Amino acid sequence: MAKLIDITGKALSGEWGTDDETGNGIPVLRTTNFTNEGIVNYNNVVKRTITKGKIDEKYLRKGDIIIEKSGGSDKYPVGRVVYFDGDENTYLFNNFTGLLRVKDQDIWYPRYVFYSLFANYKQGGTRAFENKTTGLHNLKIDDYVSRFEIIEIKKKEQISICEKLDRLCEVIRSRKQELHLLDNLIKARFVEMFGDPVANDMGWKTLPLENACKSIVDCPHSTPSYTNEDTGFMCIRTSIVKKNKILWDDIEYISEDEFAKRIQRKKPEVGDIVYTREGAILGIAAIIDRDCNVALGQRSMLLSPDIDKCTSEFLCVAMNSDSFLDNALKGVSGSASPHINVGDIKAFKMIMPPIELQNQFSDFINQVDKSKVAVQKALDETQLLFDSLMQQYFG
Repeated sequence: MAKLIDITGKALSGEWGTDDETGNGIPVLRTTNFTNEGIVNYNNVVKRTITKGKIDEKYLRKGDIIIEKSGGSDKYPVGRVVYFDGDENTYLFNNFTGLLRVKDQDIWYPRYVFYSLFANYKQGGTRAFENKTTGLHNLKIDDYVSRFEIIEIKKKEQISICEKLDRLCEVIRSRKQELHLLDNLIKARFVEMFGDPVANDMGWKTLPLENACKSIVDCPHSTPSYTNEDTGFMCIRTSIVKKNKILWDDIEYISEDEFAKRIQRKKPEVGDIVYTREGAILGIAAIIDRDCNVALGQRSMLLSPDIDKCTSEFLCVAMNSDSFLDNALKGVSGSASPHINVGDIKAFKMIMPPIELQNQFSDFINQVDKSKVAVQKALDETQLLFDSLMQQYFG
């Protein structure tokens, strides 16, 4: 085993500088540019004016590892890492991050060092090096770098391991891209068949949503009491509501008594639509697609479409359109915790194409969903193999 500090030395601190008022600022990577796959996302890179001297060594080079020093949460530990392979001597990194740079690349392959840190983070290894200040989780980075150890093997073996993992990463990215393209296909098909649901450029008749649904009810205005046991009674948090789907694998459980309290207004049923209406996860619709004992958590509402007037699939995709969200946000109130009013959703005049046409669209979605299931299965299998190899190589 080898100490990380002997491989990279102490982590270099990042720079932030001041607002760029000249247009000639330096691109600075932040934790918002981190991805969970350890890849840098170059969208929304900010430019800053940095006049501090002696920053030449802090310009990022290929093979550098950027580590998150601040920003974790109770659910997600601090200490994420990303591997830099962008343009050299162009980017800096901000003060919430640190830089680890392999000193002797004849002995250590930077990608192998990255994967070691990436694996440790995924296994929760950074938790022991956290402290909290004002709600933020900070990494005791000097302590972490001094104590973390990496399995020492010949560089040829390091490269071989990384090549195998990189190939699997590429397959995983490809599968995720396939899923993204299938989602885009659904959106494109909707526009082709129905146009824009707000602008109504195809001239469909419209109907207030409260008349197109059997009911539209708000969630209980109370925090659910969750349990760690599988009680058979579930509760949907807004964090598991994604566009057109619910992440059932991340569901939370509640007691039978708590469940009974939370379904007094309406028990969610197959075909109902959950719509997030408050906070950071705002304006996302997903269909309840399984028959189970489930209740709403907070910050959401439940729509039950009248199947004689509109299908669940049609309404869900319409509500997830950019124009519908933009329209809903016009009435958003509260800057600290913005929310969409249930009354505004009830009053919105939704386009109502003939139900036969909506049924055709639902059939199309069902066919696309079959393709998505096959792609997701292949993705899950590849991810499982990747995780298995990470465990094998890095413990």
